[in-house]
Amino acid sequence: MRTVIQRVSEASVEVEGRICGKIGRGYLVLAGISDEDDEASVRKMADKIYKLRIFEDENGKMNLSLPQVGGAVLSISQFTLFADAAKGNRPSFSKAGKPEHARRLYLYFNDYLRSFGLTVEEGIFAADMKVRLLNDGPVTILLDSEDL
Repeated sequence: MRTVIQRVSEASVEVEGRICGKIGRGYLVLAGISDEDDEASVRKMADKIYKLRIFEDENGKMNLSLPQVGGAVLSISQFTLFADAAKGNRPSFSKAGKPEHARRLYLYFNDYLRSFGLTVEEGIFAADMKVRLLNDGPVTILLDSEDL
């Protein structure tokens, strides 16, 4: 599983002209699933995101986690995180998870984050989404479950 975590002041996702997810302070999480991923790798990623300390404390140091600041998550499925553009100019997505598998694990990921008591808004899997965000910092973190 690969994720891009962006610390945001606000973020929203729109599908067909309708906002289907919106948060204030928190994380916009772009989540990519491969066929090699399973529930254990998804839990490992969610645990890391929950504990990640990238909000500033009273001394201006990144020392606070999402639950410590009362933040929320806007989760967006993003198969393009598994793009391979090493050869040629058009990326290959052969490492991205098959839709049925990826959808199941993406929804499991969101539900697992909710089990911590977090507010989790989400986009619509495989939809054409318009994502808006106000990146705070900017702070952007890349995570790969193979490295955790």
